[in-house]
Amino acid sequence: MSKGYWVVRAEIYDSQNYLKYINLATNIIKAHNGKFLVRGGKQTEFENNGYERTVIVEFETYKDAIDCYNSKNYQDALKHVHCSANRLVSVVEGV
Repeated sequence: MSKGYWVVRAEIYDSQNYLKYINLATNIIKAHNGKFLVRGGKQTEFENNGYERTVIVEFETYKDAIDCYNSKNYQDALKHVHCSANRLVSVVEGV
């Protein structure tokens, strides 16, 4: 079974509120056996530019990645994102 990945690009405009999301989401993701591979940090964009923060999370399966995103706890944590950041989120099946 293929692994699943969250690929998240974010532009944060309210860091205090976004930090509340990070604190909640970290535990929720870990509870779904998610592993952070990239969590912000230095990045160089080519071809186009946009979001200043990139996060990649690996899950054991694509289904686990979808289930985590759709979980009630994660959806509750997203309330802090809606008022603090613009994001592009993709859930991708690995090869």
